[in-house]
Amino acid sequence: MKFVDEATIDIAAGDGGNGCMSFRREKFIPFGGPNGGDGGRGGSVFAVGDRNLNTLIDFRYARRHEARRGENGRGSDQFGAAAEDIVLRMPMGTIITNAETDQVIAELLVPDERVLLAKGGDGGFGNLHFKTSTNRAPRQKTPGWPGEQFRLRLELRVLADVGLLGMPNAGKSTLIAAISNARPKIADYPFTTLHPNLGVVRVAPEQSFVVADIPGLIEGAAEGAGLGHLFLRHLQRTHLLLHLVDFAPFDEAVDPVAQAKAIVRELQKYDASLYDKPRWVVLNKLDMVPEEDRRRRVDDFVKRFKWKGPVFQISALTREGCEPLIRAIYDHVARLKNVVALDPDPRFTGDDADPGVS
Repeated sequence: MKFVDEATIDIAAGDGGNGCMSFRREKFIPFGGPNGGDGGRGGSVFAVGDRNLNTLIDFRYARRHEARRGENGRGSDQFGAAAEDIVLRMPMGTIITNAETDQVIAELLVPDERVLLAKGGDGGFGNLHFKTSTNRAPRQKTPGWPGEQFRLRLELRVLADVGLLGMPNAGKSTLIAAISNARPKIADYPFTTLHPNLGVVRVAPEQSFVVADIPGLIEGAAEGAGLGHLFLRHLQRTHLLLHLVDFAPFDEAVDPVAQAKAIVRELQKYDASLYDKPRWVVLNKLDMVPEEDRRRRVDDFVKRFKWKGPVFQISALTREGCEPLIRAIYDHVARLKNVVALDPDPRFTGDDADPGVS
């Protein structure tokens, strides 16, 4: 399925039904009173967050959504029937904005929560409604009230705990495929992901977190170069950013430190709040670096990058170093969510704790 994370739609709630003017006409009852009923309420438009959806593609092709109008009132004291409401199911994390005023109407963060987008018009009053002790034969009626109409802008920001950040070909797709159930495209030649991928990482029974892989950033992304800037907003709800660095690039002239600094600059230009999120550096493709040369190269990278945060060394291809990384991520996310963290793994305690962290 094609990934779509933006759409503009028109919605229209139903008009209320018109009231009826009618009088009781029966044999041997010469002065029958008013019996015109009220009109029915028009249908409203609601939005509901659906955790089974992950794209707005349905709203790319169905751009107008109209609820039915209420039925008109009838004689014999019959009120018109109310029209059915319509419900628009959208992915979790969708932000609904009024396209004309730029006012945010709702953010769908709770599954199955109904949000009113457009209220249906109330039904008009029939002449039965105007009957009084002094006005025995009213001839008034009112039309139904119009339903609300809006043009809405939908923007999807995926709900993920961890976001992968890095240059194209840094190994983000390989990593998310290695640690989760996601199956993005992977190849042995340089290319970039074209749309975000979400993967659920199962750490233990009933213990998991969600990882988002977005298209790789390139220098100038904040000004619109490449694809990554289009999807950076999907990282704004994450609790942690993993900055993947290609530690063994195809071209020996490429400097991993320079690439890492370029990513940091683009992140800072795009959004200061995103730049301030907790960020860990993950040096990938460890399998392509001679074992005796790893420590020296890692120390050199940390020194030149002037990095003081956590640094993990992994190989997403062989899964070397992935397990301690997964456990550290889950413990970090669990603390932020006030969830029970994992029990310490005896293999990574004592003098050998966190072997993948420098």
